[in-house]
Amino acid sequence: MKAVELPKAYDPKQFEDRIYQQWLEEGKFKPVQGKEPPFTIVMPPPNVTGILHMGHALNNSLQDILTRYYRMSGRTTLWVPGTDHAGIATQNVVERQLAKEGLRRQDLGRDKFLERTWKVKEKHHGIITDQLKKIGCSCDWDHERFTMDEGLSQAVRESFVTLYERGLIYKGEYLVNYCPHCGTALADDEVEYQEVSGFLYDVRYPYSDGSGYSTVATTRPETMFGDVAIAVHPDDERYTHLVGKLVDLPLTDKKIPIIADSFVEMGFGTGMVKITPAHDPNDWQCGIRHNLEKVNVLNPDGTLNENCPEKYRGMSAVDARSVVVEDLKEQGYLVKEVVHNHDVGHCYRCHTVIEPYLSKQWFVRMEGMAKKALQAWKDEEIVFYPKRWEHTYTHWLENIHDWCISRQLWWGHRIPVWECQDCNEIIVSRDDPTSCPKCGSTNLIQESDVLDTWFSSWLWPFSTLGWPEKTADLKQFFPTSTLVTGYDIIFFWVSRMIMASLEFLGEVPFKDIYITGLVRDKQGRKMSKSLGNGIDPLDVVSQYGADAMKFTLAYMATQGQDILIDMETFKLGSRFANKVWNAARFLLMNLEGVELGEIAKVEFNTLDKWIYHQLNEATVTIKGAIENYKFNDAAQAVYDFFWNDFCDWYVESAKRGLYSENLGEKQRQVTILLDLLAESMRLMHPFVSFISEEIYQKLPNVHDQLIESTYPVFQEEREHKAEAALVQRMQEAVTGLRAMRSELGIPIERKIRVVVTFDKDFFASDFFTEQKALMATFAGASSIEVDSSDAIDVSGAFPVAGTGYEMYVFVREAIDVEKEIARLESDLDKHTKNLAKVRAKLSNEKFIQNAKEEAVEKEKGKEAEFEEKIEKGQKHLALLKSFL
Repeated sequence: MKAVELPKAYDPKQFEDRIYQQWLEEGKFKPVQGKEPPFTIVMPPPNVTGILHMGHALNNSLQDILTRYYRMSGRTTLWVPGTDHAGIATQNVVERQLAKEGLRRQDLGRDKFLERTWKVKEKHHGIITDQLKKIGCSCDWDHERFTMDEGLSQAVRESFVTLYERGLIYKGEYLVNYCPHCGTALADDEVEYQEVSGFLYDVRYPYSDGSGYSTVATTRPETMFGDVAIAVHPDDERYTHLVGKLVDLPLTDKKIPIIADSFVEMGFGTGMVKITPAHDPNDWQCGIRHNLEKVNVLNPDGTLNENCPEKYRGMSAVDARSVVVEDLKEQGYLVKEVVHNHDVGHCYRCHTVIEPYLSKQWFVRMEGMAKKALQAWKDEEIVFYPKRWEHTYTHWLENIHDWCISRQLWWGHRIPVWECQDCNEIIVSRDDPTSCPKCGSTNLIQESDVLDTWFSSWLWPFSTLGWPEKTADLKQFFPTSTLVTGYDIIFFWVSRMIMASLEFLGEVPFKDIYITGLVRDKQGRKMSKSLGNGIDPLDVVSQYGADAMKFTLAYMATQGQDILIDMETFKLGSRFANKVWNAARFLLMNLEGVELGEIAKVEFNTLDKWIYHQLNEATVTIKGAIENYKFNDAAQAVYDFFWNDFCDWYVESAKRGLYSENLGEKQRQVTILLDLLAESMRLMHPFVSFISEEIYQKLPNVHDQLIESTYPVFQEEREHKAEAALVQRMQEAVTGLRAMRSELGIPIERKIRVVVTFDKDFFASDFFTEQKALMATFAGASSIEVDSSDAIDVSGAFPVAGTGYEMYVFVREAIDVEKEIARLESDLDKHTKNLAKVRAKLSNEKFIQNAKEEAVEKEKGKEAEFEEKIEKGQKHLALLKSFL
């Protein structure tokens, strides 16, 4: 065999793109018929306007690990990629572009605007798919879908019409959440509540008979033009005598009644509230109970309309508020205004303040579907990992409202409803109608609104597989196996997919739901553009490689916890990849002139049996971890086996055979090492896919590509518990000696002399004797003498206790104890003085008050560092003084 040359330095840029392209060209991501059931996973589709952030990197890295693991485990495996048209977000992007040109979408018209939007979609779609490929996603790109492609558009229309036919879709005039900036209605769960600092205004409403006035508290005086009543609690003795009385609505010539309703909080403000049914959800319900008029005072763009006095028309709600307050003051209506912090709804896309707005919208009745989705959870048809997210799921379903699905946008799935302009017939159709089925007229106008983006993505697990057609993909790959997603869309998306699947196919769309943590910065803050603390996944790939990024994220993905990272964090994965590269390079350099043997015919010694036992243990741990979505445990097991067991222990011990003059022993050792290296690459492939493939394809003992090889599994013949116990006891002894060296500050280059004595019947005494030279190498010892007769004088030696044995280290032969004591005492004196300076600084109130938070934290870090050094130094000093 010839030696195989790997470049000296690990450089992922030299092979990651090349290998991915090879996989693509050879169709390695396509599902290959294998074990049943298949493993199917659908990618949560990123918005087509965005670029990948670290949340996407985490989510897709974990999906890639699952996909590669199950593919190598022999199951028919399909990972479906795709993108979402993101109605509001995408339209905002295009409208911002138009604004820079001094244009509005209305200036282009609907068709021209959509043409431009499709161009933006194509550009961003290309960026996103390139990014997904760059980070190594092994999804089947032939199955890629887009929420507005032809097939999914058919699925959307089918679902709308079917729900309409079942009486689950209706149109009505209701109070909805409305974003004036986006110009569209939003569902309740698309509103994010944020505490804002505002004012509570006490306003006088004069009695129409001139007998006085009532004082009403409000946070939104600009909506008073839509007031239709004042309400008090029926049990509020202060006001019961006023019920039925009329008051004058300030700044207008309107008169409105005082009514009684139990929703009024007697302790809030004055105990009187104005009722504005068209602009407040509670007032809306009150208006229904009392059959009150609904007066809308807003235009769709958030400005005040013709139902307001002429002075205020055309003003934005924010601008109108200050003008109304000033007029109330001038005309003697304003009693007082006080600072008042309260939660205000904001648009989840553009963060504009939401206006409750009266309009006609399309809704889906959700109660029945929600009950089915709750039952599926109760029947354990779906399982959340971690389980605590079940509460979010059940709480939302138990308190569900009808879903407002119409959006006043142009980009999206246009609602498949037409109205005959001659007979007012409403036509809901799977195909575009050409004439009215009632009167035959061709004068039909389609509904101008589009459907909520989530109305297409709630079909994602089955529409991507061809539904509503009965395709082969749908038959084979549905229901899917696992969903990996973030917790923030459990109600937006996860719950709705389950409801849709149960409604249209009669079964849940997936069994397991793994909820990832958030990726935060080192300070625990959510990554965002405004904070400037985000990390671009492509920057990580450029600096460290895709493998380093994926391994780091998996290593840190503790189930149920957020991940705190900065750019430096990815050095963890980079160091591991470097270790893999260097270990493989070392082994492949030492093949010259050695004939490769058959691993099945190789005779194993104790250490060989131990390493295969450890490989067995690692496969069991990884299998259990992956199948229970404990990615950090799986990555840790990969790391521990390769770095600790294989590199640090086995390869070091194997060097005796590798450098042996005995060709038979060298061949034996090389055969084992290459077999273990191949198995190690298989073991780590889901976690570091590129480097493992690059190395694997250079091994002389394999003939396939790693991506299509078999994942290691537990093998009974590799179970060697007795040999594992022997090696583990040796490792314990070596670790004890290394710890002693560290405690006493003995430099690594100083050799120590060690004597080992055994307890009677210590089961590893023969193994220790056999491996004493290897133990000496591991422990940095000049020699390890085995004394079973107590003949060697160990007086003055430092004892290191073990289980069944004791070791004695002749410390004075390795270091000058007196000199070391003097050095430690000097260091302790210096550290003590430095600690005093730091504590003085931290006790200075002026420093604490004036210094930046980072400076204070830096000093606290110094304090902890000096405390640790002092504690460690005192411990070392006490140990050394025991030798005097």
